[in-house]
Amino acid sequence: MSGLEYPGGVREDGLPAVLSDPERLAALEASGMVGSGPESVFDDLTRLAVSVTGASISAITFVGETRTYWKSVPHLPYGGLEAWQNAVGDSFCYFAVGADGPFVVEDAEKDPRTAGHVAIGPWGVGAWAGFPIVSSDGQAIGTMCVIDPRPRQWRPQDLETLAVLARAVSSEISLRVSLGTARTALQSAETALKTAESALSTSRELARSLQDSLLPPVLRPVPAMDAAAQYLPASGDVEVVGDFYDLFHARGPWWTAVMGDVCGKGTEAAKVTALARYTLRADAGDHLSPAVVLDRLNTAMRAQRAPRFLTAVQATFRTTATGASGRLCLAGHPPALVRRADGRVRRIGARGTLLGVMDQVRLTDVRFRLAPGDLLFLYTDGACEARPAPDGPAPSRPIFDEEALAQALADTHGMSAAATNAHVAGALAEYHGGWASDDTALLSLRVPPRP
Repeated sequence: MSGLEYPGGVREDGLPAVLSDPERLAALEASGMVGSGPESVFDDLTRLAVSVTGASISAITFVGETRTYWKSVPHLPYGGLEAWQNAVGDSFCYFAVGADGPFVVEDAEKDPRTAGHVAIGPWGVGAWAGFPIVSSDGQAIGTMCVIDPRPRQWRPQDLETLAVLARAVSSEISLRVSLGTARTALQSAETALKTAESALSTSRELARSLQDSLLPPVLRPVPAMDAAAQYLPASGDVEVVGDFYDLFHARGPWWTAVMGDVCGKGTEAAKVTALARYTLRADAGDHLSPAVVLDRLNTAMRAQRAPRFLTAVQATFRTTATGASGRLCLAGHPPALVRRADGRVRRIGARGTLLGVMDQVRLTDVRFRLAPGDLLFLYTDGACEARPAPDGPAPSRPIFDEEALAQALADTHGMSAAATNAHVAGALAEYHGGWASDDTALLSLRVPPRP
């Protein structure tokens, strides 16, 4: 490791010289993190990192000149200040601080940068990925990382989510420092307030970034199927919410589409969303019955004491020479809609039990078929419970309900999947005048008409 190069050079002991930089150490001291105990706001983020990446361990640490101070290591019981620290060279955390950027290792024993490192054995490091925690003036003061006991390839979405979470930690600390400055220095209250407002704005942007990281950036193409999804954020303050969707290959000719809505907002909702997506992807290849997969998700939520319940609709299907066929299951979710090629719309699905509340749930698979030109439409309740703007003109109906949604879908006769979503989104916007009371997710699966 002594041969590693860092932007600021190395000390005589081979560690990054920036560890001893006075400005960095002053920023670390100002953060108030050295010697502080665990807090739920940080533990929520590390648990979320584990849920999203599937890693065994996630940690938030703060790196001093000679010691590394642990802030959040949820898999370990808190043992007090003396127990929750170690020599700075006895973990990988200084790598990201020294590099002032991400440090990613897929095989710690074989990577020349880390081979033989003293932390591999005690921490069980097979693979490691970490991003620096940065103060408001740009000083790297700590690290947020995930660890796996076996070598692995980190997916781009894993690293993207970890980067967002590290920025969330940085924003939380900057906000605390700013608010502390405002309380103790009345003379600079105006400047501190502006800094706090900037940190709050950053937190909102991070909330939306985290929301986006829990949704697939693009849908995977399904052979002989036209698929499109659209996410419509609610108006007002930006928070992480629980609407999610996914479309992925299950096995053989079978594909799975899922739409879900976690109760509540914030980090707790994001944790349940991550658990749901991970579990559904893991189990859909083993069980082609959506009811079985959703039942297994309920079991996982109960076993992990998920802090929120959710509703979901899952369709497992395959394309055929005459269209597509499959099975669909509702777990407390609004019914799916099928728009036939001639514009007729019908509801499908037997409303089942929502997930995460009871050990035993009632879930039923319903078979469906799509002919050329037919479209399957999945949505969250923002599309069938939209309300008008509080200060807007009175609409023709008190709520944009399932009947209104079915009519909007019928009006998309002949449209592609993407155009269908856009039309429904436009109908909702026209109804509420641009003021959306709830986030909404839309997913359309259309069998292209025959030439």
